[in-house]
Amino acid sequence: MHDTDDTASTILWISAHPESRSLNGSLRRDGIAHLRRQGSVVIESDLYAMGWDPVLRAADGGRDSCTGEPFRVSADTRDAYRSGAQRPDVGAEQDKLRRADAVVVQFPLWWYGMPAILKGWFDRVFVSGFAFGTDHVTGRRLRFERGPFVGKRAFVVTTLGDRPRAIGPRGKSGELHELLFGLLHGTFAYTGMSVLPTWALPSADRLTDYAEVRDDLHQRLDRLFTDEPIAYRPQFAGDYTEEWELASHVRPGEHGVRVHVED
Repeated sequence: MHDTDDTASTILWISAHPESRSLNGSLRRDGIAHLRRQGSVVIESDLYAMGWDPVLRAADGGRDSCTGEPFRVSADTRDAYRSGAQRPDVGAEQDKLRRADAVVVQFPLWWYGMPAILKGWFDRVFVSGFAFGTDHVTGRRLRFERGPFVGKRAFVVTTLGDRPRAIGPRGKSGELHELLFGLLHGTFAYTGMSVLPTWALPSADRLTDYAEVRDDLHQRLDRLFTDEPIAYRPQFAGDYTEEWELASHVRPGEHGVRVHVED
């Protein structure tokens, strides 16, 4: 479902910034308002405003920590998901994901990664059986082009203090999409989503023209369902060995995260 259909697209906007009056807060409000003006249905998860608990606990797996039984993270959270024993806050976020045709994830880049509250959202919500794993009926591996979220789009919106060239191909901080590889490839693409190139605002603390960057973000949001996603390689189409290593005939002699993007 997307903006060329008769039915409005549904977009989940997840944000992680502690100050609603910040630059991030302004971009979130204006971005969501823009999408709604275009006819999209926007579901919000403003994690700080929600008081989201980022800590994965035994209770997420339906276990009482007083029993003395070890918490088996993957197995217990999977069992809790399948049996309906998850904590209500986790189930509510999973319901939002089910409804969404696209997911916008917005955060400031802190220490070259996501804020802890957002990482904890993924830890608790993207559990085995829901976001990845093995189909318990067919035995089919649920990942990448077979992932449960195939058909959904993922778009990262981030602000950072680094200068523009610092996150370029030869930048001191590392090229942006390689820097975010764990999120873009290891989370979004892994679960089957089509991953769009990131919208990033470098030197955010030196911003002089808010209207310009707001309008640039709005233009990217307008193309949420038409821009070409990053061409991450499928896992089950012959590019990888049984050990999930890139096959020797694919880009021989090259290495690093860039080899997992098709030419």
